[in-house]
Amino acid sequence: MSGLYKLNEKDIDSVLDYLKREDPENATPEMAIELLEHYQAKFHELAHTDPDKLKEIYDDLKKTKEEDN
Repeated sequence: MSGLYKLNEKDIDSVLDYLKREDPENATPEMAIELLEHYQAKFHELAHTDPDKLKEIYDDLKKTKEEDN
């Protein structure tokens, strides 16, 4: 899949830390990469199949950021 987002070590390490807490048996760099790629593909699919849901997720993010400020 071609897109603007490129996997990077920081994101892989962050997901790996999450996996170590939530699913230690599967906490590998490979699984972290698979998870990132899976979510990237799901969001891409969502943009085509349910753009309203994607907008809802985005609006929730904006609201959270506003509350944090």
